[in-house]
Amino acid sequence: MSDVHVEIARIQRQIEDYLGLGAGNLVFEFRLLEGLTRLDLITINPRHHQSFLFRYETGSDKLEALRKMLAYVQRYRDEESPYTIQWRARGEKELQTSYFRAHHVYEALDKLYYGRDLSIITVFSVVLNPSS
Repeated sequence: MSDVHVEIARIQRQIEDYLGLGAGNLVFEFRLLEGLTRLDLITINPRHHQSFLFRYETGSDKLEALRKMLAYVQRYRDEESPYTIQWRARGEKELQTSYFRAHHVYEALDKLYYGRDLSIITVFSVVLNPSS
């Protein structure tokens, strides 16, 4: 009999390792939504201390959502396009550059604006980078 918490921690570590992000740079946020468990995987940029949505997945429980997220992080570079977004937060002077993988430009912008008021960030450019 396996402990569900041990399995959750194991999969979370696998995701962190695969993405190359240390503890404190990823947030696994779970919530119930219409009878399903939704997992929002949020990245924290250590340079400018802003959070962005990396991806969300839904499942019947935390373990299923985590397993789907792990499968996604193992293949997302092959399925999504790379975007570079230059932006500035209201009240800040420095222009920031963030990188996202998304199916289209609107999805990249959704990840940038995740959890914040649209008026807080001004976007200066969105560039679709060539894929290698």
